[in-house]
Amino acid sequence: IKEIKRYSTNLTDKQWQVAEKIINTQERNRKHTLRNIMNAILYTLKSGCQWRMLPKDFAPWQSVYYYFRIWKNEGVIEELLDALRSHIRQKMGLNDSPSLGIIDSRSVKTSHHVDSVRGLDGNKKIKGRKQHIIVDTQGLPMAIAIHEANIHDSKGAPMVIDNPSYKFPRLVKILADGGYRGNLADWLMEKYGWFLEVVLRPEQCPSKFKVIPKRWIVERSFAWLENFRRLTIDYEFLADTSLAMVQLAFCQIMLNKIID
Repeated sequence: IKEIKRYSTNLTDKQWQVAEKIINTQERNRKHTLRNIMNAILYTLKSGCQWRMLPKDFAPWQSVYYYFRIWKNEGVIEELLDALRSHIRQKMGLNDSPSLGIIDSRSVKTSHHVDSVRGLDGNKKIKGRKQHIIVDTQGLPMAIAIHEANIHDSKGAPMVIDNPSYKFPRLVKILADGGYRGNLADWLMEKYGWFLEVVLRPEQCPSKFKVIPKRWIVERSFAWLENFRRLTIDYEFLADTSLAMVQLAFCQIMLNKIID
């Protein structure tokens, strides 16, 4: 089947060569190519359209959603995320395993039809979910977790920290902001042997914006996610679907670093 070229979200040949190694796990005849399926998923993520409103250029929405659900449940999307991060780091001459991680979260408003995984962030006045991430010094995601917005950062941190514990043997330190102060540092050192360094803004100008070394990197990663309409409001009924969408957004970001 000839791939449609007119959508900016479509994968280039070189991008698909990298992604195909992870996605095409089973060799069999298909009516619609996996590349067409992946292009449809990325179109949905970027445009924010509903599954049923996919353009006719792609496979039927039922087929697209079927593969999305399979890849989500079987961990294929997370595997693709890890493979792309390693690919980009190797391309930059870096080790697969970062030695430094940077953690932060942001609260995202949810629509009215989501499940019980949501809450009110009293500080931001947002009722929804928190996207909790750890990134490396390039802003590439090391771990992602989704939980209720009313859970404090220091309490929600273990949900995202547990994810990379077995993937990054060189990790020794995690940078965080003031919201992670408390017993988290002791827990992190006791369980994983990692240091938690809390970086605060200068006390002399607390009301003024100031770029904090290394801390701005995770903020930039969140800013990248703003380019995907599907993520501006969390429309997903299940939190694990929301997690898959964030993972796919980072996959698209890293795929865009692979130049023709």
